[in-house]
Amino acid sequence: MNVYILGICGTFMAGLALLARELGYQVRGSDAQVYPPMSTQLTEAGIELHEGYDAAALPGDCDLYVIGNAISRGNPQFEAILDQGLFYTSGPQWLYESVLRRRWVLAVAGTHGKTTTSSMLAWILEHSGLEPGYLIGGVGHNFATSARLGRDPFFVIEADEYDSALFDKRSKFVHYHPRTLVLNNLEFDHADIFADLGAIQAQFHHLVRTLPASAQIIVNDDDPALDEVLAMGCWSERVGFSTRAANSNFLLDGEGVLHQAEDQASWPLQLRQAGEYNRINATAAALAARHAGVPLAQSIEALGEFAGVRRRQEVIAEIDGVRIVDDFAHHPTAIELTLEALRESTAGRLIAVLDIRSNTMRMGVHADRLGDALAKADLALLCENPDLSWDIHQMIATAPTIISIQPDTRRIIEYLVENCQRGDQVVIMSNGGFDNIHRRLVEALQS
Repeated sequence: MNVYILGICGTFMAGLALLARELGYQVRGSDAQVYPPMSTQLTEAGIELHEGYDAAALPGDCDLYVIGNAISRGNPQFEAILDQGLFYTSGPQWLYESVLRRRWVLAVAGTHGKTTTSSMLAWILEHSGLEPGYLIGGVGHNFATSARLGRDPFFVIEADEYDSALFDKRSKFVHYHPRTLVLNNLEFDHADIFADLGAIQAQFHHLVRTLPASAQIIVNDDDPALDEVLAMGCWSERVGFSTRAANSNFLLDGEGVLHQAEDQASWPLQLRQAGEYNRINATAAALAARHAGVPLAQSIEALGEFAGVRRRQEVIAEIDGVRIVDDFAHHPTAIELTLEALRESTAGRLIAVLDIRSNTMRMGVHADRLGDALAKADLALLCENPDLSWDIHQMIATAPTIISIQPDTRRIIEYLVENCQRGDQVVIMSNGGFDNIHRRLVEALQS
């Protein structure tokens, strides 16, 4: 079968392409923005990439066209598909029909931490000899790629609440029909497609409605928005964990020890990743693996060998005592938690370089929270951005930390080269390519 994927370099669609290739399909695709690590792994897999969406480059001999959710009406290739009456589908629909419907699906949902928790869960199952399949929106250091078919029955998937395609506005995760579901946290996000938190909660409720009675939901009992979702209806077993609720099934204490209420057993978490939120992610992953038959003690051992995920607190260079970290944080909560974790390992100053790129952040939905989210940094550097619908300069007067707004990434790099000192830690936070600032900064510091 010949498959062509529009939007192939997105984190989800790239994983889809790898799975289709592994199934024996001939896979090609196009995208407007091609950058590592997704573009790199696709090229290494022998998948042909076309930059841009010009209609003349669309092959007419494919059996199926898979449409990414970044594609909208007016896209030249999608318009050509419609005009020619070619067969197309959404990525989540193809994934369920071609891969998931015969598997034990372990899905990880939530506003934050999906990629890390999914990677932790896949690694636990791998460490236990179960060879799971997986599709994750990032490349874990314990694995070579972001997706693989693996061996039956287990398949781990990062369950995103974003919509499936321009012709299917249901959340992606509604297609997955998991038997094990992690609900890690829930906040308002994706303001470009959701009107408010209630609209997102409705999609989470639809997800819960697809689970059989024999399924298990691993839920963070500290999150009131998730409690509201499950109050709408829950037909499966619920296993809760908490950092403070004594009546939860599992309690994660301030020392990083996981306690089971039922038999008073306990397990210390010893992770390579800093921060309480990583311990919460690890707890959720271990409990999901427990439903798949992996004892908690075995999961804790595996988590001690978990090497992290690219672009999640990833140290990419250390030059003359200045450490450069790449991180995906793009929501105020994620920014705050990332900085809080990195503060533990910073000898000098913690400098945050933030790319305000997501639709929600550009719209200014969380503008009143961003200054406080940056408080753990000693200095925050941002770029002027004409696409913002709010004034980032207003943060300077009220933010609890120093914020410097530079005209572009070139000036940010120059500023850092001139001012960084031994012991400083620079974290670049973006969910995109950010003008390749990571490599450019490393090269500038080296020279």
